[in-house]
Amino acid sequence: MENLVPQAKNPHRILLGPGPSMVDPRVLKVLSEQPIGHLDPELLKVMNEIQILLRLVFETKNELTLAVPGTGSAAMETAIVNSIQPNDPVLIGVVGYFGNRMAEMAKIHGADVTILQKPWGEIILPAEVAAALKKKPARIVGIVQAETSTGVLQPTKEIADIVHQQEGILIVDSVTSLGGVPVQVDKNEIDICYSCSQKCLGCPSGLSPISFGPRAVHIVESRAKPVASWYLDIQRLMKYWGPEHIYHHTASSTLVYALHESLRIIQEQGLSERITWHFQNAKILWKGLEEIGLSLFVPEQYRLPSLTTVRIPQNVDDASIRKQLLEKYNIEISGGLGELKGMIWRIGLMGYSSRMENIQLLLSAFKELLKR
Repeated sequence: MENLVPQAKNPHRILLGPGPSMVDPRVLKVLSEQPIGHLDPELLKVMNEIQILLRLVFETKNELTLAVPGTGSAAMETAIVNSIQPNDPVLIGVVGYFGNRMAEMAKIHGADVTILQKPWGEIILPAEVAAALKKKPARIVGIVQAETSTGVLQPTKEIADIVHQQEGILIVDSVTSLGGVPVQVDKNEIDICYSCSQKCLGCPSGLSPISFGPRAVHIVESRAKPVASWYLDIQRLMKYWGPEHIYHHTASSTLVYALHESLRIIQEQGLSERITWHFQNAKILWKGLEEIGLSLFVPEQYRLPSLTTVRIPQNVDDASIRKQLLEKYNIEISGGLGELKGMIWRIGLMGYSSRMENIQLLLSAFKELLKR
């Protein structure tokens, strides 16, 4: 038969961009298994264990903790659509691309959105949140803990205290931090926290962890109007994940088992040990980049260990360097987004990607390419 489409070839990249990260061989093995039914008793048992393991990673006792079917953006919208009702006053802190996305979603769902804008690469100070809320009170405040577009790690605890003092709730984006940076939902009193599977958790994309605390659950249960999404209605999702196991969607058992295995790996390693490992590897990368003459974009005290941003030197072509890294060394990194396009490189050391051989290979490749 003529014109048959050939089998697609996987180039097996070394993924050192902002996500996805590489996948542990143990998780890859699980992914090769045959799927089972979405209501199979064995799968439901695994889902129950995932909830327990997610509470360990989020460091929370929240009962309403599960994985949304979809990417991190689906989890973001789940947080927004379940907490916001039309005309609700909402304050969103924007210091990068994904803060803008949160604000855009809140507007789409009818919120009265105020944006607390800071230059990309900076953090939002608690006093700035307090001043914004004094000027215009907000029922819901949203911030990004790990801004993937800038490499900034945003402190959350003091902001949560300020939000709660005026009886609001705090939504936190931990997409690029969960499993690699302390999130500590209960200690930091975060009301809704969401993430994704394909970054520090070291799993393929497709499932996105989320956790609702007591204040957020109260808001969801006391809504005057139905949630403006059937698929992302957290109460419907919880009935599938919870003891009732009421059919909601045809879950991918393959992804469920993969997430389960990736969380088991974290449990075996120990969460604090895994966080230390991410930080130590990041420090080695930072030192190596500076030794070859590169400048880091974010001051060290606010630098995200899982995602490093590097200023592109003058007279260096961004796209050319990334293309050569991909074609000659099989390494993927990413350029800047939005305001930082063409100004920075984004280097991820997340999950299984965060290994010494990857750091050494990248530094060696950079040194050779920049010398040319």
